[in-house]
Amino acid sequence: MIGRLKGVVISLAEETAIIDVNGVGYEIYAAPRVLQGLIPGDEATLSIETLVREDLIRLFGFPSENERQAFRLLQSVQGVGAKHALGLLQVLTPSELYDAVTAEDVTAVSRAHGVGKKLAQRIVTELQSKAGALAGASGEVITMAARKKVAAAAPSDPALSAKADAVSALANLGYDGVEARRAVARAAEGIHAPGVEALIKAALKELAAA
Repeated sequence: MIGRLKGVVISLAEETAIIDVNGVGYEIYAAPRVLQGLIPGDEATLSIETLVREDLIRLFGFPSENERQAFRLLQSVQGVGAKHALGLLQVLTPSELYDAVTAEDVTAVSRAHGVGKKLAQRIVTELQSKAGALAGASGEVITMAARKKVAAAAPSDPALSAKADAVSALANLGYDGVEARRAVARAAEGIHAPGVEALIKAALKELAAA
């Protein structure tokens, strides 16, 4: 299977890009924000997820291995296909997806194109038990080799738990889920070993200043 491609961008379409690798043109499917970052004639390097079915083989491209792993993990949820997963990664980064899952923020997940409330609830519910796979030292998706270790440690990680509780509290106060997660993330950068109350207070200041 192809896991990574490095080559020259030949052309761009609404859903795909053609990348020339040593004379072979590969058609790559990607989220709109990824395609917007590619420029014909420039060199690009993408992590690749290869989807093989009886009637087709498709390559999906991502700017990082973290996003590729998130794409794969999302499709482990019943009813979530490649288009749903791409749509989710268009509106949420891997770290924001992790925060949405741990905070049970169904509204944030349902913002993805084609993801209704029912499917968003299923995604949040089913990924609750896999939250460790979405968490790393920086709050991003980690590699398969480290998943087992993080999956065991994440539920008891006080910093991650405090962030999730703070985001949930802000959402309950009526703040937008995505904005709340970003405010909490910024607040956590300036606090050593932050507790929930400290995060909430600092995040409220961030939201007020925005």
